[in-house]
Amino acid sequence: MGVPEKLAERMSMAEQHEYLRARFSRRTMIRGGAVTLGAVAGGAFVPGATAQAAVPAQRDHATAEPVDGAFVAPFGRHLAWGNDPRTEITVSWQVPVSVKKPFIRIGAHPWDLSRKIEAEVRTLYTPAGVGASGDHTQYYLHAKLTHLRPGRTYYYGVGHQGFDPAEPHLLGTLGTFTTAPAHKAPFTFTAFGDEGVGYHGLANNSLLLGQNPAFHLHAGDIAYADPSGAGKTADTGFDSRTWDSFLAQTESVAKQVPWMPAYGNHDMEAWYSPNGYGGEEARWNLPDNGPDKANLPGVYSFVYGNTAVISLDANDISFEIPANLGISGGTQTKWLETQLKKYRASKDVDFIVVFFHHCAYCTSTAHASEGGVRQEWVPLFEKYTVDLVINGHNHQYERTDVIKGDKVTKKLPIGGTAYPETEGVVYVTAGAAGRSLYAFSAPDSYEGHEHETDSVASFVNTKDGKVNETVAWSRVRYLNYSFLRVDVTPAPKGRQATLTVSGIAETGDRIDHFTVSRRAK
Repeated sequence: MGVPEKLAERMSMAEQHEYLRARFSRRTMIRGGAVTLGAVAGGAFVPGATAQAAVPAQRDHATAEPVDGAFVAPFGRHLAWGNDPRTEITVSWQVPVSVKKPFIRIGAHPWDLSRKIEAEVRTLYTPAGVGASGDHTQYYLHAKLTHLRPGRTYYYGVGHQGFDPAEPHLLGTLGTFTTAPAHKAPFTFTAFGDEGVGYHGLANNSLLLGQNPAFHLHAGDIAYADPSGAGKTADTGFDSRTWDSFLAQTESVAKQVPWMPAYGNHDMEAWYSPNGYGGEEARWNLPDNGPDKANLPGVYSFVYGNTAVISLDANDISFEIPANLGISGGTQTKWLETQLKKYRASKDVDFIVVFFHHCAYCTSTAHASEGGVRQEWVPLFEKYTVDLVINGHNHQYERTDVIKGDKVTKKLPIGGTAYPETEGVVYVTAGAAGRSLYAFSAPDSYEGHEHETDSVASFVNTKDGKVNETVAWSRVRYLNYSFLRVDVTPAPKGRQATLTVSGIAETGDRIDHFTVSRRAK
């Protein structure tokens, strides 16, 4: 149910959101097995178990009659780790219309899919008039799998009444995934940000699959359904159907490689609340171990092998794009320090990798560096000797020297090695996944085409606006489409474990590589 009409007339949009949030908690939404995001007056959206459209002449799309499932095929499969990648994973997908009794089949072999699990449906309705969207309902399905065995490859198929992936003629629709190992072992992961829909994103996806990554990190600005990216209902050009194209584009990778996103400014779709993340909560089922009561679904952590990965939401601390500035009330930063302290003390964790959208250090002429990140998080990265920070936001590849206290502590040439325990932190901007490219104020400098420049003009976004700065930490710059590959090599206790980090161009050429080395526990 939405806000009663007479009550809504006396309430602001923020008050309506609070009213509905109080009535329909996330636990209440999911307990019924289906999540519906319905409209309230003015075109804003809030989650609710039975939320109704309060805009005149709109029907409740969430109750649309299912069609014959034999004529409906699932699409847009994407995986995500649970809190423990050794034993938990969520399989998510879409159907173009409402179907009956959606489910997943899973087994150790493609001919043995006897285990059948009911899927959760999350329905996202966007009426005509919200941006460029047509009158559109999206059906997202999720099956969270638990009690899996570490290091095991599973086969799965998704379906519904009338479409059973175990039928012989549908075996080609099966997918696979492999859980994290129980013990430390070598592995590879990939990362980028700012993908969107288009042939450059598709080309990068094709190369990603060839790296055989254990998982992929997406550092925000995922599909660009909201091309304006200010996080406001005044943003122009929003089209919810862009997500249908995006999830179809990424399916070739995401159906077998867990696709772990952080949220950027273009992912704050203000028509869906709370905090513009209602749409993201319909589409993704990510680890739920982030800060309590912060309404930041893109904040979480997981451990794979000897490496802890932390996803943050920089919209919470962004001076440049302040739509969600301060929404966690500081709880995200407190949670971050708790996680860093825990992982640095863990005997099972050697490396800590942090990824989020807005750049701590970048010299792009578009967004450059985010002062909120430098103010809130960089001191914690240095205090707990974070091994690698990955960002997006700026559409290019850039990598810093080793930095501590905003200064270069060690030049890190291509092929060099950083020792974070004593030297500082390396930051990589990997925001050239597919959207239109930005520019640098200094010449490109990358593997095989090095152009040493120790002084680069740039700026940082602060609470008082842009502040110009001249920096010495910009070591590698590449203005074309690319992604990041990270090879993790454990070592016996007391020996040097390594992260080998490589920038890979859309052409397949290597544009950068360096090593992060740390004494194994």
